Amino acid sequence: MPESESSVERPLVEAVEVIPGGPVHGSTRPPGSKSLTNRALICAAFAAGRSILSGALHSEDTDVMAVALRSIGVDVELSDAGRTISVAPDAATPSTHPLELYIANSGTTVRFLTAALSAFGGNYRLHGVDRMHERPIGDLIQSIKPVIDGTIEAKSPGECPPVKIDSRGWSGQQLRVAGNVSSQYLSGLMMAAPIALAGGAEHGLEIQVDGELVSRPYVELTADVMRSFGATVELDNAPTVRISNDSYEGTNYAIEPVGSAASYFWAAAAITGGEVTVEGLSKQALQGDVGFCDVLEQMGCQVEYSSDSITVGGHSLRGVDIDMNAISDTVQT
Repeated sequence: MPESESSVERPLVEAVEVIPGGPVHGSTRPPGSKSLTNRALICAAFAAGRSILSGALHSEDTDVMAVALRSIGVDVELSDAGRTISVAPDAATPSTHPLELYIANSGTTVRFLTAALSAFGGNYRLHGVDRMHERPIGDLIQSIKPVIDGTIEAKSPGECPPVKIDSRGWSGQQLRVAGNVSSQYLSGLMMAAPIALAGGAEHGLEIQVDGELVSRPYVELTADVMRSFGATVELDNAPTVRISNDSYEGTNYAIEPVGSAASYFWAAAAITGGEVTVEGLSKQALQGDVGFCDVLEQMGCQVEYSSDSITVGGHSLRGVDIDMNAISDTVQT
């Protein structure tokens, strides 16, 4: 009988030779940003009127977000291999019975939906894979408890999901959140505020951040997405976030390519002495990761910016000392 594959002995490879292929030249458009796609889905799902999201990322994280939103009556339709998403929230209704929402291992989905659904109202249980039930969400839960008209709790040890929500919306106008934990907690609360205010609150809402705010660029990104959907957001240096009593409005929203993925193409040009153009991003991009091009420029590359693309040309490189706190996702690159 034939020998099984497991019994075949193979010599271990002691070295791998990498042969340089010469300068890299070309242009590309990376997939859409997950951070922007899931933020836009939340804003569109609770807006007045239909929204069209173009350049979206099709991934597990965005899929579980779309499925969860459909479960509460939001019409979410994908086309162009998931790169275009039509969102119509007209039939969205708070669930009157316990609704199970599966969020796999998507951190953005569980954090954004926990805040949004607690503000929208209804009865929900958000759960995922075993690893998700080991990821703490207690700081977000504790921020919501003082304002929720109802109950919210994390069911696993260490205040981890599943998250159980039984809510009639938010009744308060001021929240507090720790600044030294995930910026997605603050982002979730920010995006939920117009949903709560649309439920009948007469005044705006204020979020006080305690301690140093980590990953401020992502908070500013959240504010920019909210403004695109009609919300009024003020970010102070304190920092205090103020959201005025403006509801989300449906819109056509173009999602930028993911900046951290773009950094690898720019790096390829830098390393090989070639020239690579990344389309869909500019110096004014919402994502701070385009600041990686400033690093390359300090190292000796030539960088050209246009209104819808960034081109990096590689030259002789030199080492630099750089604070990458604002562009931490590009450290590996």
